[in-house]
Amino acid sequence: MRSTFLILFLVISSFVCSQQASLEELNSLVKPRMRVIIDNDLGGDPDGLFQLAHHLMSPSVEIRGVIASHLYEQGFGGPGTSAYAKEQAMKVIEILELEHKITVYTDMSQSMSDVTKPINSDAVQAIIKEAMRTDTDLPLYVVAGGALTNIASAYLLEPKIAEKLTLVWIGGPEYTDIAIPPPGYTTLEYNLGIDIKAAQVIFNDSDINIWQVPRNVYRQPIMSDAELLTKVKGKGRLGNHLFNVMKEAYAKLDKWNIPMGEVYIYGDNPLVLLTALQSSFEPDPSSSTYVLKQVPKINDVGLYETNHKGRNIRVYHQLDNRLLFEDFFAKLALLNK
Repeated sequence: MRSTFLILFLVISSFVCSQQASLEELNSLVKPRMRVIIDNDLGGDPDGLFQLAHHLMSPSVEIRGVIASHLYEQGFGGPGTSAYAKEQAMKVIEILELEHKITVYTDMSQSMSDVTKPINSDAVQAIIKEAMRTDTDLPLYVVAGGALTNIASAYLLEPKIAEKLTLVWIGGPEYTDIAIPPPGYTTLEYNLGIDIKAAQVIFNDSDINIWQVPRNVYRQPIMSDAELLTKVKGKGRLGNHLFNVMKEAYAKLDKWNIPMGEVYIYGDNPLVLLTALQSSFEPDPSSSTYVLKQVPKINDVGLYETNHKGRNIRVYHQLDNRLLFEDFFAKLALLNK
């Protein structure tokens, strides 16, 4: 009798396992419908690594390269160099076993000193090469969660890329007609401040199509620590790695006497929401809302000035955070590694 029950248990277990959904099953159902180059300061605020992991688990995007960009010199509890950012990115990529499929580029770990002087690098050349391809009809998005050094340099070296891509940027302060700055805010927004000259190139001088997620909006994607503990920790090697990254970040913030409460802002993750999670019919980020604004000029201290001749850009003001986080949690569960 015991052997009969054992056989029955094994048969049922085998059936259940065979029916269990996986990320591979999702990948088999979905084809890429856009190309994406990720450009982020992946050695800084840990939200960038969550964004990287989420994008790499999203089959509707074809990742054409990852740029591990530089940060401020003092970094975020570590060096602000591009090389350090690449080290952190590779830990995520290796867990996902994509090290032979995804190329990670570095920049020169410098910000621009003049709006006419690009800083060339392998990262910049990768943007130009991908933008100038003629063998694919898939639209190209460059998604940036930090400085605009590399896309600005690419534009200066090859202005034709402007008509061949869309830039999605996490950065810039609030627009005063849309939102009030947060308590204790700095006038110079963090990402813009990494390279003001690069922002001036993109906003003031280029005709690149911009989708902007300013500070009041990138403060919206908030995950609670309870969610981090129940929906990220324990979800395979990747979930545990991301949890430990956050644990280390909290330790640094505590050392700096910065009380965080029980939530964290994952401000780079909208880069996934606005690309990989676009609507099925008439693809667009239809569950997040934006306004069309005349692009402002960026002045030398990183503030907006009216530009009566400016082109229209998208400025997002509300994000679908339910879709953003539930998709991330679900993909972690499906990955199971």
